[in-house]
Amino acid sequence: MTTARDGVAVQLTNLRRTYAGVNALDGLSLDMHPGEFIALLGPSGCGKTTALRCLAGLDDPDSGTITVGGKDVTGIPTSKRDMGMVFQAYSLFPHMTARQNVEFGLQLRKHGAEARRKRAQEMLELVGLSLHMDKFAHQMSGGQQQRVALARALAIEPQVLLLDEPLSALDAKVRVQLRDEIRRIQLDVGTTTLFVTHDQEEALAVADRVGVMRAGNLQQLAAPEELYSKPVNDFVADFVGVTNRLTGAASAGTASVLGTSVPLLPGSAQSGAVTVLVRPEHLTVSRDAAGNAAVVSASFLGAHGRVIATADGGDQILVQVSSAEVARFEPGARVKVTPTGDPALAVSA
Repeated sequence: MTTARDGVAVQLTNLRRTYAGVNALDGLSLDMHPGEFIALLGPSGCGKTTALRCLAGLDDPDSGTITVGGKDVTGIPTSKRDMGMVFQAYSLFPHMTARQNVEFGLQLRKHGAEARRKRAQEMLELVGLSLHMDKFAHQMSGGQQQRVALARALAIEPQVLLLDEPLSALDAKVRVQLRDEIRRIQLDVGTTTLFVTHDQEEALAVADRVGVMRAGNLQQLAAPEELYSKPVNDFVADFVGVTNRLTGAASAGTASVLGTSVPLLPGSAQSGAVTVLVRPEHLTVSRDAAGNAAVVSASFLGAHGRVIATADGGDQILVQVSSAEVARFEPGARVKVTPTGDPALAVSA
């Protein structure tokens, strides 16, 4: 089995990249700690893949610097950067077995045949494919092929591992299994890793810190739980998880919403009419003939359920409930929806 190695620090400093007059990166700065797993999350066109490509050396920034392990690599070609890369397309050589695919990078680096074979076996064992090393790509599932691609990237012991939407071509169950495997393997080998995805659940599940990007720059970079519970603005709150936008009034660090006072997060609007962003699990709902809302629909989602209601003021409200409660909320029923009192973000209405 492979042994963990110390990761390296990575710094992207004030990176700018323009395509046809559009700023793909607009002064992006990002510091990655040695051995850290960072996920970049954001909508299409936000610059997350451009940032990864610049770090890989596949694209050149117009300005700014890229430092890996204290060395400026901004002008160094991809082949000299010691990066392992896994992309959405598996890109396995169809005429090679899994073992031969994993050995390929080692062969380019002039490793001997016995050393290559031993390392490939070690990596395929790490990704759970030791029994499939003599299969060709067409004999493996998509998830297995992506595991081979990951083993190939790790075999060369890269300073940095780059993952660009590596799971998006897989079905939902395989995606969950493989994302957890990627995290386990990354922790085992200790490689500094940058993971680009548009899937918020993937990012929150595997990363030490998640960066939410918009228009070529970071909106927030934080641990998953902080990003979810303490978004710095409404873009982050809306993009990461589901949130309700409810009418309220702010004063002295609190907001009145649905007849209840809730504390406000830093960065919130502090006075006047506001929109309060409240997570579905930070609301309770109960049957009440004199309540403040009417049920639109209730859905059973397995481990939990969701109730959609319309408040008397017109706001649409989504509330997370236990799956056992779903049947109690038929369409048209009057209910009382109440915030739990967890801190919320408020923006000017």
